[in-house]
Amino acid sequence: MVWFEKLKLNKQLVRSVNEAGFTDPTELQLKTLTRIVGGQDIIAIGPEGSGKTTTYVLGVLNRFNYAPEGVPRVLILVPEKEQVMAVIEQFELLNKNKSISIVGLYVAPGIEAQMDALADGADIVVATPDRARAIYLKLALNLNKVDLLVIDDADMMIKKGLQLPVVELANSIGRGQHLVFTEVMHSKLEKMLAPFMNQPAIIEIEELQEQPLQTHPQLLYNVPNFGTKLNLLNLFLYDEELFTKTVVFVNTKVTADKLYKSLYGRLRDAVAFLNPQFFDTNGFKNMEDFKTAENSRVLIVINENNETVDLSGIPFLIHFDLPLEKETFIERIVSHDPNNEQETLAITFATDLELSQVKKIEQASGKKIPTATLPDELVIEKEIKAKKEEADKKTAKSNPDTPVVGAAFHEKKAANAKTYNYSSGQKAKMNNKRKH
Repeated sequence: MVWFEKLKLNKQLVRSVNEAGFTDPTELQLKTLTRIVGGQDIIAIGPEGSGKTTTYVLGVLNRFNYAPEGVPRVLILVPEKEQVMAVIEQFELLNKNKSISIVGLYVAPGIEAQMDALADGADIVVATPDRARAIYLKLALNLNKVDLLVIDDADMMIKKGLQLPVVELANSIGRGQHLVFTEVMHSKLEKMLAPFMNQPAIIEIEELQEQPLQTHPQLLYNVPNFGTKLNLLNLFLYDEELFTKTVVFVNTKVTADKLYKSLYGRLRDAVAFLNPQFFDTNGFKNMEDFKTAENSRVLIVINENNETVDLSGIPFLIHFDLPLEKETFIERIVSHDPNNEQETLAITFATDLELSQVKKIEQASGKKIPTATLPDELVIEKEIKAKKEEADKKTAKSNPDTPVVGAAFHEKKAANAKTYNYSSGQKAKMNNKRKH
């Protein structure tokens, strides 16, 4: 009776969820469904498996307590074709009102067939943003009566570069309710939602493992892009007194080469590869040789080699890239000797697009990774698009008498950095490693 008493679902839906085997609502459903039924805009943040799809499917079906008109009332946007099919399957599982017509739109040969399906009547449209926009521009998708927009896996929309069609479709809908579901919230996603989300309720669910793993102390640095990652790495590793022995993990040889070239100008032979491909490249065949080499401070390890290495006794582990498998990351940061005074510090660099991977790691390890403040001296690289726009402005005609704002100032070079905005406790831990 929880579904009916607490969540105010209609009796037909209560029977459907019980028949489907959903005996109790998830935490996400308990916190969001009453708000959805009440017509409130929400942003629901929760990990995979927290019941996000079932939540909005129930919220949508609860609206149809009358004979549908065959005109779209609900538009649901998902990133991929496979998700369109999965959402429709969930509707079929829970929907007992067979007069409701559901149409799926996704990129595939035969756009005319999907347009014909809309013309035959659709109450709920489940679509990828690019295909929905294309059909809308052909005047075949009627959004005039849509009063509920659902955006599922919103963080994946950013990864796939679907922001433009999402915003255009949202702005083409009149006043209505907006529901956004995502695994993680970040600045790029906030920017996409800002044009059409008005003071939504934000509900976040943390489903961590009940028994957290014993791990090394960790820090997370959320940076905007690759260039800023590289600047941050240089900023840290130029400190020879603190970063005495550091292993840096990257995903590909291309990235490894970029890091090596960037660091070599200052560190010279203090930076090396594990198992270098060329004989004239500074490197080591095994971790023990790196540990005992007095003049080597930084070792670059490529994740794609899938090689397990002995990281014991290394003061700093830096994940410049997150490995594809979360198990690989967890294996590296698990502490096998928590009483050891010379504890390893595991540092992770992550852009907004990588935060969903961070969430999965936190969920699997049972621990939140503390987010560190970016150093004041860090040079923040601009996005490529922003750089191009700035270059275009410089080439355009302008008044030479107009002063340039900020022209009398310049950003510090990474090599001149001195402080890192660490807390006193973090500094104490890190200073202990100077004896290595």
